[in-house]
Amino acid sequence: MAEVILLFGRILLLGLLYLFLLAAIRAGIGVVKRGGAAKAPSGLGVAVVRGPREIKGVTLPLAGPLVVGRSPDADFVIADDFVSSLHCRISPSGDGAIVEDLGSTNGTLVNGQAAQRPMPARVGDVIELGANQLKVVRL
Repeated sequence: MAEVILLFGRILLLGLLYLFLLAAIRAGIGVVKRGGAAKAPSGLGVAVVRGPREIKGVTLPLAGPLVVGRSPDADFVIADDFVSSLHCRISPSGDGAIVEDLGSTNGTLVNGQAAQRPMPARVGDVIELGANQLKVVRL
């Protein structure tokens, strides 16, 4: 009786393994048909010009609203004491972006001007969060 149960268990295990491999192959074929992994949409991005060593030089695509802050709840986390938990929101808008301060302690500057209300930012404009600088770039 034990041999029958072990045989049935082996057959079941082989069947599950076969289904797993089939699913993995089908997913791989989907990636090949699409031409590789999903590419970041072309358009605007935000590049870190000055900031902590870990993120300096990083460029993020601006496909939707991007919340920048020190909190893990932010979309882009900057570990700096002068950056508030949820510091600012950068949203794409036409050929530029809209920068909105989210009630940060130290404020947000766009090209040296305080963002007391949502402010437009174009390609090349600099957004300052404490000692950190982000630049709106074209990807």
